This record gives sequence, C-alpha cells and structure tokens, in this order.
Amino acid sequence: MEKLNETILQRQNKLYNIVLCVLMLFISSFTIQAQTVKGTIKTKNGQVLVGASVRIKGTTRGTTTNNEGLFSINATPTEILVVSSVGYKTEEITVGNKTTIELTLEEDLSALEEVVVVGYGTQKKSDLTGAVASVNLETMRNAPNTNIGQYLQGTVPGLNVGLSTSAGGTPPISIRGQVTLNGSQSVLIILDGIQYTGSLSSINPDDIASIDVLKDASSTAVYGAQAANGVILITSRKGKYNQKPRISFSSAYTSQTPTIGNLKPYDRDGFIKQLTEAFYDRAYLAPGYTEPNPNFKVSDVADASMRDGAGNLLPNNYDWFGQGTNRGSIFENNLSISGGAEKVTYLISGSLVNQSGFIVNDKFKRQSIRANIETLPFEWMKVGLVSSGSFVNQDGQEPSFSSLIRISPLLVPYDANGSLIPFPTNTLEPSPFTTYEVDDYDRNKYLFANIYTEIDFPFLQGLKYRMNFGNNYRLSQRFNSSIYGAGQTGSAYKNTQDYYDYTFDNILTYNKAFGEHEVTGTLLYGSVERKFNSVNARAEGFSRLSLSYNNLALGTTKFIESEAWNESLNYQMARLNYKFKNRYLLTATVRRDGFSGFAKNNKYGIFPVAALGWVISEENFMKEVKAVDFLKLRAGYGTIGNQTSRYTSIARVSTGNEYSYVYGDGGTTSFGQQVTSLGNDNLKWERTTGLNLGVDFTLLNSRLNGSLEYYNNKTRDLLFSVAIPNVTGFGNINTNLGQINNTGFEASLTGKILEKGGFKWSSTVNFSANTNKIVSLTGVDANGDGIEDDLISSNLFIGKSIGTIYNYQTNGIYQLTDERLPSFPVGSVRIVDQNGDKDITPLADRIFLGRTEPAYRFSISNSVEYKGFTLSVLINSVQGGKDGYLRNNNPSYFRDDNSIRVNYLQGIDFWSPTNPTGKYPRNISGSRAKIEPNMYQSRSFIRLQDVSLSYNLGNLLKSTKAQSINLYISGKNLHTWTKWEGWDPEVNDNDSDGNPVNGLTTSGRPVLRAITVGLNIIY
Repeated sequence: MEKLNETILQRQNKLYNIVLCVLMLFISSFTIQAQTVKGTIKTKNGQVLVGASVRIKGTTRGTTTNNEGLFSINATPTEILVVSSVGYKTEEITVGNKTTIELTLEEDLSALEEVVVVGYGTQKKSDLTGAVASVNLETMRNAPNTNIGQYLQGTVPGLNVGLSTSAGGTPPISIRGQVTLNGSQSVLIILDGIQYTGSLSSINPDDIASIDVLKDASSTAVYGAQAANGVILITSRKGKYNQKPRISFSSAYTSQTPTIGNLKPYDRDGFIKQLTEAFYDRAYLAPGYTEPNPNFKVSDVADASMRDGAGNLLPNNYDWFGQGTNRGSIFENNLSISGGAEKVTYLISGSLVNQSGFIVNDKFKRQSIRANIETLPFEWMKVGLVSSGSFVNQDGQEPSFSSLIRISPLLVPYDANGSLIPFPTNTLEPSPFTTYEVDDYDRNKYLFANIYTEIDFPFLQGLKYRMNFGNNYRLSQRFNSSIYGAGQTGSAYKNTQDYYDYTFDNILTYNKAFGEHEVTGTLLYGSVERKFNSVNARAEGFSRLSLSYNNLALGTTKFIESEAWNESLNYQMARLNYKFKNRYLLTATVRRDGFSGFAKNNKYGIFPVAALGWVISEENFMKEVKAVDFLKLRAGYGTIGNQTSRYTSIARVSTGNEYSYVYGDGGTTSFGQQVTSLGNDNLKWERTTGLNLGVDFTLLNSRLNGSLEYYNNKTRDLLFSVAIPNVTGFGNINTNLGQINNTGFEASLTGKILEKGGFKWSSTVNFSANTNKIVSLTGVDANGDGIEDDLISSNLFIGKSIGTIYNYQTNGIYQLTDERLPSFPVGSVRIVDQNGDKDITPLADRIFLGRTEPAYRFSISNSVEYKGFTLSVLINSVQGGKDGYLRNNNPSYFRDDNSIRVNYLQGIDFWSPTNPTGKYPRNISGSRAKIEPNMYQSRSFIRLQDVSLSYNLGNLLKSTKAQSINLYISGKNLHTWTKWEGWDPEVNDNDSDGNPVNGLTTSGRPVLRAITVGLNIIY
C-alpha cells in the first residue's frame, strides 16, 4: 500500500511540475514585450513597393506599405514577418531584436507561378498545356471604355475585336478563324464561372479583376459545344480575408469627336456644284463637256421642292448634319468597398455611366451595382454569392443618320409655325427628324447571380466539391409612339421581353501529390435551361396621341403578337491533370453534350481532347543554359463540337394571311397552317478536330518572355442549309456536309527594355495570322470531271477561303470617246472582258479577286514609368497582305428622279468630263449599265488606338492616408493610317439589305476619337 501511495505521489508531483511549466510558459507569453517594428520594402532596382503585405506568420495581424514603401507593425522578437507582393517572391524574416527592417523583394519568375483561371478551376501558368492567354487590364484602366469588349482590342493574339459605333455598343468579337458556315459563331462568355448571356454593355468594367482567353480545343473542351469559337473567362473583383476596408473611387469625363475629317454632306454651294456636275450634259457644251454653258441655270434642273413660286432656288443653307449631331461625351463614376475578416469577405460596388454619342439621341445610361460576398461557416466549407444588377436606359431615337446626309441644304425641317415638315421633298423620303421627334422608352434590366458552395472534405485531403447555381435574367421594355407613323395617322406600340436562364453545375475535384507525382481529377455534371417570352401590342390610326403608348385602345387598328421558346442543355465532363517532376504534364478531357435543338437521333455528342507539356528548362541538361529561365513545349489534339440553333432540325409550321381562306359568301376568314421547313432527324453535331502546338519561354533573367502558337483545325459535318429540288415542296434542308480547314500562327513577346534609376520601360508585341480553306462541300460532281462542284450562289468554292471574292474585275471608267461594250454607258465602270467575246456575263467574266479575311494582325503596346508618371501607348493594326482584307466601296451615281434630290458626301471622287480621272462612276444616260460591279478596296490600317499618361499624386499629398491618388489623361482612336476611303476600315456594320456601310455610303456611322480626364483614388 505504501508503495502504491508513493507511486501516486510521484505521479502527482510530475503532473504538478508539468502544469507549472505550462503555466509559466503561458504567463511568459504575456510578459514578452511586443515591440514596434518599422521598415521599408523595395525592389532590387531601389523602387519602393506600395501596397506590399506585411503580416505576422500564423496570425491574422498584418498591414500594408504606404506610398513610400513604409510599414509599421507591433511584433514580439519570436514572431516571423511574412512579406509579399504580387509579382515578387514572398520573404520571411524573424523579428528578433530588430526595430527597423529594410527588405528587398526579388521579382518572381512566377509570371510562371501566376494562377490563371481555366475552365472549372485554376492552374499555375507554368502547368498549362492549352492555349490560354491573360489580358493585361492595368494598361487599359484609363481608357474611355464603357463596354468591356473595348478593353480587349489588340491585347491577345488570336482574339479579334472590332469597333462599335454606337453609345455603349458591343464590338464584334471572335477568336482565331472561322470554323463554321451556319453553326454558332459566338464566343462563349463565362462570368464568375457561369455562362453569361446578357449584353457585355451591362457589365461594369471597373468590377473586373481578370480576363482570360481560352483558344484551343484542350482549353475549351471543358465547356463543350458552346465553346467551339473560343471562351472568354471574366472574373469579378472580390474582397480578401483579413483585409482592412479598401475604398476605391474613380471619376472620368470623356469628350468624343468623329474621326471622319471632311466626310460630311455638302453645304448649299457644294450641293449646287454637285447638281451641276450631275447635269454636265447641259451645264457644259458638247462635245467635250468641259466648257460652261452660259445658258444653263441650276434652278431649271433642281427638284420643284427646292424652288420658290418664281422658279428660283430657295435661299436656304440648312445644316441638317450639324443639327442632327453633337459632340459626344462620357461621364462615369465608380465606387467600391471591399475587405474581409477572418471568416468573411465582401465587395460592394456601384457605378453610374452617362454616354451621349455623336448622333443626337444616341444615348447610353447605365446604373450598376455589385455585391460579392463569401463566408467560411466551417474550416472545410465556403459559401458565397456573386451578384450584380445593371439598369440600362437608352430612351429616345436618333434622327435617321443616312437622311441627315442625303437631304438637301436648300430645304428646312420646320414650317413657319414651327411644325415639322414630314416630307420636305414631297416624295416618300421622310424628314430625318420623323424618327427623332417620337416618344420612346427603351430600358433593359440585367440581373446576374451565382450562388456557390465549396466543400473541402475533411476526411479525405484534396477532395473538393463545388456547386454553382447561376442565374441570368433580362427584362427589356420598348415603348414607342409617333404621330408620323402609319402614313401620318399615328402609331404606338408596347413590347416587353423577358429572358431567364439557369446553370446548375456540380464539380468534384481531387488533388493529390505523392512523391514527384501530382494528380488533379475533375468531374462535372451540369445542366442549362433557357426561357424567352415576348408580347407586342401595337395600334395604328390615332385621332390624337396625347396618351402616347399608354392607351393603345384609341387606335382604330390594333394588333397583338406573342412569342415564346425554351431550350435546354445537359452535359458531363471528366478531366485529368497529371504532373511528374514538375516538368512532364498531361491534360486529358472528355465531354458529353446534349442539346434539345438536335433531332432525336443525335441529341448527344462526345468530344475527347488530350494535351501534353514538357518543361524543358527543368531538365538537367538545361541548367547550364543561363540565358533560359523557363522553356516549355505544349501539344494538344482533340475534337470539340458546335451546336445548331433551336428548331433547325425539325419541321416547322407557319401561319399567316397567305394561308387564309374564306368559306362561302359572307363567311369569316379562317387562317390555315402550313409546314414551311423540312425536318432532318439525322442532323448531328458539327465537329472540329484540332492540333495546337505551343512554346512558352522566359529568357535573360526574366527580361524577355512570351509564347508561340501554331494550330490546325479541321471542321467536318458542317451545319448548312442545302438547296433541294422544289418538287419536294421545300427549297432547302438543314444537313451536315463538307469540311473546312483552319490554320494559324500566333506570337506574343514581352520585353523589359530598360530598368534603371527608377525608369522602367516595357513593351509587348502581339502577332497573329490565320487562313481557312474549304476542303469539300456537297461532294456532288455534276460535270463528271472528277472535281466536286462549287456552291457559286453561296459564294463557296473548293480550295478557297470562306471569304473569297469571286466577281468582276474593273478597269477604270468609260470616258466620252472610249469604245464601250454593249449596254455600258459613258461614266459607268469598265469591266474586264475576260474571254474577249465583247460581252459581260456572270459565267464567263467573273474571276477570283481576293478575299475579305486579313492576312495578319499585330499590336504593339509600350509602358513607361518614372517617378510616379506612367505612359502607356497601344498601336493596333490589321493587314490584308496581297489581295486580302478587301471590301466593296462603290458610291456610284445614277441620275434619276431621286438622285437629283439628294445630297452626297464631300470628297467622293465621282467621274465627270471635267474630272476624267475620277475614281467612282457617274452615269447620266437614263439607262443603267448592264452590270454595276463592286469596286473593292483594301481595308488595311494601322491605328494609334490608346494613349494614356497618369501621375500618382501620393508623393505630393503625403498627409493623406490614401494608398493611391492617380490623375490621368488618355486618348482613344487618335489616328488611323489607311488607304481606305470612308467611315472606317475596321467597322463591319451592314445595312438592312446586308450591304457594307463602312465605306463612302450614306448608311455608315463614324468611329469616335476620345479624350479623357480622370481621377482614381484608393483608400
């Protein structure tokens, strides 16, 4: 018993000693005095780092450096400071007895370690096997871009972004070349992990944190058939855990003027001059028509609407163009607050944009709000909401811009009582202001939300599940009334459209590293459903419109239309990423897509892709090559799909007046239905099989880095509407046929030109070239010559590009004394008689003149920093090479009853006997030429696209607590070097008849030159 008691006593003493030691350690932790540690964080070049993070390792305590790179923090000698900044290597330093620390951060070659957003996850840039590029948004922040698409011009090789000529408009966007004929050609937009189906004009550019572009099959395969034309991944800004509140405010004002120079309609004197030239056969004496006829008076040939009661020309010189246009402007304000605690992050932002375009009432107003919130209810669980709302106001209608150009300055818009004259020319040509003086309500509401949860399973490290439930909703309301509508009887309508879609994704990811191996597997199961509804009510014939569009019952004739559709997608995806020794990489993906728009026999398609990567710089034999910091080869091969539009695979029924029948005398009209399209149960997915080869490199101690890409894509089973014999009762059927090959090369190089004494100069060059070729179409050899037939009526030719121009070759203008082919008057275009038979026919005299596609594109951006100043310059260019990037530009003149009434653009070089070298035809014969051919011009250009100069006022305003106060001035579309004549070479707009309008036409719209002054404050 005594031994037992002794043993118990010994154990008690040991326990007492342990408790005492722990207690002493606990007490000592409070007795160690925290000290104030101050320091400076710099780069190896001696520049201070603003906003660098300094935190206590293992805690949530931390701070950031100010405008002078200084920090101050309380820490005990045993604690460790962790210092980090984006683009630099993280350093750790034990406090010890130091009260002052000066630390130099080395630049991180992790541009290689940079995390890039990819489909359904992220990857280190060094681990990528596909063609993925990131947009450098910082160089574009100061540009006057109300639409996020405008940020993308010239930023990434292979990403082709055009211009928009309307306020808030979205520019055309494509990635690499055209891989389809009738299939979808839309780039897929993914916003915060969810497909975004709203307008890009609804997204506030200031909310965007990053934009990544997926270009090849390996990178886009995870998004399946919707990504056949590439993917743009947009990630919005969020708060950070353990970050004090960050307040950001920006304000900017932009003034916009057209880049068109003297491309304006004639004033009174010019109009009279061109009307004289239109009647050169009377205004000048025969036979040469160069000597003025003293008996000629313009009033004798002018339209009656332009003459007074005595037959004299009206004295007016009204500037229709000036009255219908004004200086454009953009005024915008952005405010955001972000931050986070240990368990929650937040970002709340709001934005106001008010843009007025060059044309009166071309207006765009956007109010937007965003709330991104994330919380950690448990250590292993994350729940978040990414949400935004945009409210766009585009009330009002423009005056007809083409009419502003066409209408004569001898006429005026208002009568003596101040009332608008609806038809100043006394013809069916209305006044430009009949479309302007209306009551117009045009609103769009865009709502977006992605509710997500992410679970890191505690029982199996590396296993993660994420659920996304994304929603897009759009409500469009367009109400209008016009006293000039319905033949001056008045018209009004109300149109309401609502669109909704949801995306439900379930993503399971497993990541495991063992030894020199690392494996990441991703499984996806998801679905999408889209719904649309439209109701339109309209009325005509109002005795009065005092209630505008709010009482359609007052109209004598009323109409009601409605429309609705829905479609759904279902998909599954599996992806494996494997890495061995940090140098051998594998990505394998298979995706299965189902779409309701396909017929029953081909609802689903399966598309596999694989890619390999080899980080050569990690090999031992490369260690001695000091000039090479990083070198990686990539190769990807696989098949992706493209889907048809809804209803194309099924027979459709239409109804209308043409199917009506009256049964018996005095009977009511019955409206029948008729099958108007032929279904195809075997219509299947278009398939593009592609090879992508890439090289990524960093050289010369990170002074030069870039990537090179080569791709070769073959698209088979093209979705196309093929003509069939009319005996079937139909004109065509949607089917699969043919093959298109698409090849290209891309290069991106970024170099640090100079870094010395606080002066930094870097430059980026992007280059891309693309060609496509039609390999086969219908497979029909009607001539029996062993050669497949072209589809000439569709302008599709075997062995040629999709944009091939097959037309007549022109050779100047027929002069007065020239020998002319039959039915070609003086002043008409001379067409080359290719077979010499003295006649011009479509089969014998058309040849291949070139193509509409460009040969290559390039951009050069420069950034220079010195003592708080930053200068950014972007030059963008599209070049056609030999016979490429051509488009019709033929503002021909034919004298008839209408043409003598209208005005024309100044500077059009029309032919006349007094201007025999004129470039464009003027035909006054009274009979049109047998053929009036297109006249093609090169659209090649070099554009000084963006220039920005900013200065950080932080050094001057040291008393403020702001992290940054940045004042800037920027310019956009400052100058364009081109031989193209007309509105702009890059604009791709067409009129209602599908004719191009970017040349010397009255239907074009000018590109705007912008000058911006702005201020950014971060607190």
